[in-house]
Amino acid sequence: MADTATPPGIEIRPLDTVEEVFRASDVLAAVWGGDRGGMPPNLLRALAHSGNYAVGLYEGGEMVGASVAFFAAPASRSMHSHITGVLPGRQAHGLGRVLKQHQREWALAREVGHITWTFDPLVARNAHFNLRVLGTRVTEYLVNHYGPMDDGVNRGDDTDRIMVSWALAAPPVRTPEGDRVVAAVEIPHDIEPMRREAPTDAAAWRLRVRNAVLGHVADGLAIGGFDDERGYLFVRP
Repeated sequence: MADTATPPGIEIRPLDTVEEVFRASDVLAAVWGGDRGGMPPNLLRALAHSGNYAVGLYEGGEMVGASVAFFAAPASRSMHSHITGVLPGRQAHGLGRVLKQHQREWALAREVGHITWTFDPLVARNAHFNLRVLGTRVTEYLVNHYGPMDDGVNRGDDTDRIMVSWALAAPPVRTPEGDRVVAAVEIPHDIEPMRREAPTDAAAWRLRVRNAVLGHVADGLAIGGFDDERGYLFVRP
């Protein structure tokens, strides 16, 4: 990942006070449809106070984003990024990338070599960001990983997730060249309005993508990258 300077007027700092913790919980709730269940203040306070990664992103002194990660087993030199979000009105301005770059630098300063996280395989913008921009490596496809969730984004849908691993000191994983790609699984260009306006169609996409991905994995293939038109690109490991 190329170096990403923090834009003017943007500051990222630890959540040191109870007030900052509650504000971060509110920001993340706004990103996920008004539900604090994804990161309740008491859990966020505990993670922050015990030395894990818990930061707020500020614009003009107002918190507009937050990110939380916790350490894995010591021998793995890894941490798991549980939740990162930017308020809807400030998305698509590169702030998510700024947060990830800050998280990377914070982790490297603590001798952490990898960061893992999950994302919804149907959300094309996240697949593009994680696989094409950051160059992470897909490690697992997880079926209904979190079970039922009651936030405004996930309510009524299975919580399938793709797990990725970001090797912080290694070059980004490149999108595979055409001759290496042996299969592809298409996803919708924008699943989010479909979930609101045509939930039956969105549910059908969930099953279609799940079955296709698991079928290719059973045949010995692996997700090697993402293409905005073709979807997930499968290669032979």
